Amino acid sequence: MTNYGLVIPTYQPILDAGRTAPELVATAVEAERLGLDSVWVGDTLARAPLDALTVLAAFAARTSRVTLGTSALLPALRNPLLTANQLLSLDLLSSGRLTVAVGAGFAGRSEPEFAFAGVPWERRRARLDDIVALWRAVWSGATSFHGSVLHHDTLPVFPAPARPGGPPVWLAAYTPGALERVGRLYDGWLPYPPDPADYGTGLSRIRATASRPVTPALFATVLVEDDPVRGGELLEEYCERNYGRPAAFVQGIQMQVRGSAAEVAAQLRKYEGVEHFLLRIASTDPKVFDEQLPRVAEVVNLLRLPQGP
Repeated sequence: MTNYGLVIPTYQPILDAGRTAPELVATAVEAERLGLDSVWVGDTLARAPLDALTVLAAFAARTSRVTLGTSALLPALRNPLLTANQLLSLDLLSSGRLTVAVGAGFAGRSEPEFAFAGVPWERRRARLDDIVALWRAVWSGATSFHGSVLHHDTLPVFPAPARPGGPPVWLAAYTPGALERVGRLYDGWLPYPPDPADYGTGLSRIRATASRPVTPALFATVLVEDDPVRGGELLEEYCERNYGRPAAFVQGIQMQVRGSAAEVAAQLRKYEGVEHFLLRIASTDPKVFDEQLPRVAEVVNLLRLPQGP
């Protein structure tokens, strides 16, 4: 069964536009009411966001069914053992509803964040893999850990997680090296390629070499707008505000789609093999976002309809 989630913006642009922290929690509640399967928040030090794990804890207190996820957490910016405890606590508070998508940072954008945290940019992918392995070690009751970057002769003892081994951890990446590492080290894959064929190729490579089950997911930026002129203007405005780049540039890097509900659903169906769609609304304007949310739910309802032979 395919799942559909909503990415809830917690970054500076939407906060500057008037969105409040309690309203973000209300958005998660509304997403659950509308029938979505999950809610997700991002993570960065670049644009003064609300803390991802704190926000998810608030979501956990006000929802009962939806999966809670990060899209994507940058583990290198935090103490690995303290983060393991935070994630474990959040998973227990939500009765096992947590999924943790992680990333190693985006070259050309993330270097200042690593500098803020005092973490070397070099070997960032090996550090990420070690952090995730360390989390799993302490969630499983290990007493020591020795990776390629991180070394601990002793480890703290934490409570048992809601699920054996702790919450699933997905890798948000698309490089050739990432495709090989996903199938060995991670529980899911979260890319955002603009070309459906690239997604299919990547998924085939993962499945050909995977030594563990992997959930294929997709991070998709969507704008549901019947008027193509207005849709283009809104998407252009979003890309300039969020990235400081025109939409044409951003669309060459990440998956974005706009159009009527039927058109958006048709574009998403081109990504074959996806088991969990993460849908990000292309707006940092609270009013537009709130107008878009039921329309995104309309897209999800269309995607859930059985397709003919």
